[in-house]
Amino acid sequence: MRRAAEFERTLTGATLVGRFSSLRSDRIGEDRYTIAKVTRLPAGIWLIHARIQYGGHDYTAPVPVKVEWAGDTPVIALTDVGIPGRGTFTVRVLFCRGQYAGTWSSSQGHGGQMWGRIERGDTAK
Repeated sequence: MRRAAEFERTLTGATLVGRFSSLRSDRIGEDRYTIAKVTRLPAGIWLIHARIQYGGHDYTAPVPVKVEWAGDTPVIALTDVGIPGRGTFTVRVLFCRGQYAGTWSSSQGHGGQMWGRIERGDTAK
């Protein structure tokens, strides 16, 4: 229970600031996920309320994820989850000591990696 509360505290009010790659090109893009809040729901589902910015896209969406644990490390998992107006995504992202890293793929047939830092408060500007 303690690790779930820590996960919620880590992400609520945080901004994930990082980069992403695409298996389709050598280009590295910038992305930003500003998380208003994280809510734990029944059946191991968490709802992440986020503003998502990447590659010219900027939208806000509640994203339902499962949280798995690799020891004390949270790993969010989406498997073929639809994001309204954006498509279907499969994602695995782990969070550790102020950083995140993971993989992503979409129903449009592309994917890649994502990584960055977790910023809080004034450092997230």
